[in-house]
Amino acid sequence: MNEPALFSTSPPLPVAAFPADAELPVDVVSYGPDIPDESALRLLGPTEGKRVLVLGAGHGHTAVALAGQGAHVIVVDGHLDRLDAARGLADAHEVKLELHHGDLAELAFVRADTIDAALSAHELGRVDDLDRVLRQVNRVLRTGSALVCSLPHPAFLMLDDTEPGPPRVRRPYADRASRAVGDDRVHPRTVADVFSSFGRANFRVDALLEPPVEHDLPSPFWTETMSLVPATLVVRGRKDGV
Repeated sequence: MNEPALFSTSPPLPVAAFPADAELPVDVVSYGPDIPDESALRLLGPTEGKRVLVLGAGHGHTAVALAGQGAHVIVVDGHLDRLDAARGLADAHEVKLELHHGDLAELAFVRADTIDAALSAHELGRVDDLDRVLRQVNRVLRTGSALVCSLPHPAFLMLDDTEPGPPRVRRPYADRASRAVGDDRVHPRTVADVFSSFGRANFRVDALLEPPVEHDLPSPFWTETMSLVPATLVVRGRKDGV
């Protein structure tokens, strides 16, 4: 007798497509496919009554989760369809979001030193000029506040596991050439690249995580490679006083 499949047999979604193509919970912040969420990692801290900047709407799940916890959530995204999805999800859950269409580095509408926390789940991997975004986020954050972001892990982006059998190395670790993911492009960066970008933007990195995957529930992103190599890199950078 054949054992039932634990995971979908349809082709997996690319990890770099998270969270725009993911169905996520609306009661907790998710950082990446099949890894611990904010309830376990506790990187943001309490958000009730706080002004939280979310870079990248996805389908709105993260923003709605924060708004449901009592945060004033400001969402920036360059895709109108994703902002529309976030608006619809917020309406369905009877919470309010402040939505802005534009480049993630175009934060002139936010006054300096007025944001209590910033968050981006996998969206910064799609940004060409990461330094520019980080400088703007640093400007709007209050001193002592943090940006928490997750990105596709650069080691995972080296591998091709779309064919049966062991994953194959398809690109050097330091290859920074962008790759297509659906209608977007992902810009691979080494861990050192990300750490250096945070430093140039005057952030102090106080958390750098490579969370293990969890297999409790089927996932449309799951591949066997995720049990071998971290799929997600999670970074917290804190704005310190000068």
